[in-house]
Amino acid sequence: MRAVCLQHVSFEGPGAFATALTNRGVSLDHYLVPHDGLPKDSGDLLIVMGGPMSVNDSDGWIAEETAFIRSALRAGKPVIGVCLGSQFMAKSLGATVRPGKALEIGMTRIRLTGEGKKDPVFGSFPEALSVFQWHGEVFDLPQDCVWLAESDVAPIQAFRYGSRAYGLLFHLEVEPDGIDALCRECAPDLARAQLTAQRVLIDALPHLWLSHQVVDRLIGHVLVPPR
Repeated sequence: MRAVCLQHVSFEGPGAFATALTNRGVSLDHYLVPHDGLPKDSGDLLIVMGGPMSVNDSDGWIAEETAFIRSALRAGKPVIGVCLGSQFMAKSLGATVRPGKALEIGMTRIRLTGEGKKDPVFGSFPEALSVFQWHGEVFDLPQDCVWLAESDVAPIQAFRYGSRAYGLLFHLEVEPDGIDALCRECAPDLARAQLTAQRVLIDALPHLWLSHQVVDRLIGHVLVPPR
């Protein structure tokens, strides 16, 4: 099997997703889309990562990637979108993406919805989870999608389209070096949120093990063909 990872900046990679795929013998192809362009196909699993840009920007590659993701979703392919990737998914399915009421940076609390508690991935975990966030934009629930999780800042934190496509506004996959990279590359966001890199990392470390358990279950779920 082969997974395809669409990156938008070099410092936001697949993290724990890569580990979960390697453990299952799945190869992973990386594309830095603004530089490399899009792949010919979405593989057996498409993973769409984050980035500091907006899906509402006018760059040509953004429109092309939106159409690429829409095609994969409409074909019933497994897709995981993270942060910007979830915004791409939402936009490709016709939802509005817009600035949120505040930055969500670092560990924040999300709550599972009623549907989230029944979800084959999230339903196995606590009803409230501390997850790593780094975003300023939010989106409405796309049509024909299942609302899985919410927070006080962003009502739609996670959704599912079909049985094997998940949009996650938060970063389950992030590892300590990824947090360091985000703090370094996006330092102005830290200043706006009145946070320090040290505080963000210290707060995150105790929670990453549980996030990575969710990652492993998510990868295991989306790679199994529907019956």
